[in-house]
Amino acid sequence: MFELSKQFRFEAAHTLNRMIEAESSRRIHGHSYRAEVAVRGRPDPATGMIVDLGLLERAIAEAREALDHRFLDEVEDLGPATMENLSRWIWDRLRPSVASLTRVTVYRDSSGDACSYWGDAAAA
Repeated sequence: MFELSKQFRFEAAHTLNRMIEAESSRRIHGHSYRAEVAVRGRPDPATGMIVDLGLLERAIAEAREALDHRFLDEVEDLGPATMENLSRWIWDRLRPSVASLTRVTVYRDSSGDACSYWGDAAAA
């Protein structure tokens, strides 16, 4: 069994209602994000690949375009712009075209934060 991952970066702004540090979070502010998309499986005997990286990159590019330099509060179906919702949102966009998708992790490197999503089946 192999796991292959691909990372991408995006810059985005948002607001957030929080219990602490509430005032600064409610104002529009931005972050530099890094996302990692992981696929798992056995390589196809003919190609030697779990997934063609070109196809994975194409799916990632569409998700990145919808997030990069955007006001996340306005991204359809995202909900509050938390790292939890970002990782789930990216998963939802990639899953239809990336059958071997295993995990999506969103990082905010500047603050050392990360959140991973494995899909609803993993929670069951």
